[in-house]
Amino acid sequence: MIRCVALDIGETLTRDDRYWAAWADWLDVPRHTLSALVGAVVAQGRDNADALRLLRPGIDVAAEYAAREAAGRGELLEESDLYEDVRPALAALRALGVRVVVAGNQTRRAGELLRALDLPVDALAVSAEWDVAKPSPEFFLRVAALGEARPGEILYVGDHPANDVFPARRAGLSIAHLRRGPWGHFWADDPRVRAAADWSIAGLAELTGIVTRANSRETRTRR
Repeated sequence: MIRCVALDIGETLTRDDRYWAAWADWLDVPRHTLSALVGAVVAQGRDNADALRLLRPGIDVAAEYAAREAAGRGELLEESDLYEDVRPALAALRALGVRVVVAGNQTRRAGELLRALDLPVDALAVSAEWDVAKPSPEFFLRVAALGEARPGEILYVGDHPANDVFPARRAGLSIAHLRRGPWGHFWADDPRVRAAADWSIAGLAELTGIVTRANSRETRTRR
């Protein structure tokens, strides 16, 4: 029985276009250059921030982030940063009676901006608020608490193999791997990702069908 759907944030709910463009502008490099380096680290399975380190060896990412905020050029999330299927999919899931939560590796500022968008969810949290980030097992314990369900009753949706698919599987959650964004597209057909994920989806609209079918099977089994 799926009682809760928990969703990642970056490249699951929100596009990262603005995020990387802002970093390129701050570091005074062409946006295409940084985009290409993001693609390179994705293909190598490295951390996204390594794209910044390739541009500026020795960069203190946290310090540069703070400097951007101080200069009035910090994080910004608006309605246009959401993928088109986000609001209708979240609303449809809630209409099914499942708890819908959002939890991802994001800053406190990103959490504030996301809450200001007033998404149709039951709860929202970011790693900076929890002081623990994916792929830590503690993060997924927090997800279970936020979802008010046992791990086996939670469907976690995300694009990133190392941060979403594999640790969620180890934590006992069900997983829908989303073919969206650089990580989602590049790793979608990797045999390890396919084996670890319960479902592979191209968009969030598919989630209502997954939940409906899974819960219908559970109901018939109990009869």
